[in-house]
Amino acid sequence: MIDNTLRARLARPPILIAPGVYDPLTALIAEQAGFEALYVSGAAIAYTRLGRPDIGLVSLSEVVDTVALIRERVGTYLVVDADTGYGNALNVERTVRLLERAGANAIQIEDQDFPKRCGHLDDKALIPAPEMAGKIKAAVDARRSAETLIIARTDAVAVEGFEAAVARAALYRDAGADMLFVEAPRQQDELGRVGAALGKTTPLMANMVEGGKTPVMAASELQALGFAFVIFPGGIVRALAKTAQDFYGALKANGTTDPFRPRMFDFDALNTLIGTPDMLERGKRYASHEARPDRKTGQD
Repeated sequence: MIDNTLRARLARPPILIAPGVYDPLTALIAEQAGFEALYVSGAAIAYTRLGRPDIGLVSLSEVVDTVALIRERVGTYLVVDADTGYGNALNVERTVRLLERAGANAIQIEDQDFPKRCGHLDDKALIPAPEMAGKIKAAVDARRSAETLIIARTDAVAVEGFEAAVARAALYRDAGADMLFVEAPRQQDELGRVGAALGKTTPLMANMVEGGKTPVMAASELQALGFAFVIFPGGIVRALAKTAQDFYGALKANGTTDPFRPRMFDFDALNTLIGTPDMLERGKRYASHEARPDRKTGQD
């Protein structure tokens, strides 16, 4: 019998690719495209829900609400960006419990201090490595299922240097992390060195950000370097933001959406995408339900 857990999937090739999503619609479209895993991006939530940068403004409750809504709509693996865990080790315990209950299959926690930054922004600060190791141990202890994976991310490359980042990742592995994420290596050679140093014992995660600090590579290339998992977290927001800018500009210039129509779904096509006809048909089954005479109604 095939083991369908996320842990088992990461242990076998090919490399697992997860696009970034931020709501049930993007999650549904990504699932329909055939992706096995989705990455609930904290940055993408900040961009779309707040219209703000990824600098630690999104709250735990907002992420939990988002994950719950996405889980209600799709059945794929959900890997969730939990930033710093929203506080110390005790906060991490609660973060893990709430996100696991909401439907997360994996929860990512990073070793930044406040004010935190997107991994590809400058001027980041770190908490001490032993403190982060304690937060990873708290996350592992708090999960209800051993199949809820804990991902340890280090941002040390930009703050303490590459060798320190690898050392931190190894410490977090020893604290119980199920997957390691060295954020923002600056060269392809550094990605290869991460794979060589850490990839033989624990699944490794890579982050591809268009215009970010790490050179964007194809999933197959990352697999050859020893990575088991790769995310493209903010690409969908960048694509939709550009499309929205073009759409609003065209509408303003033309006073109609007609010139933009070839780039849009029409009313019926969007309703088909989200399953409106099937849902309405299912609702008809309950429109005139009558209780059977022999069924107890709870009345005397």
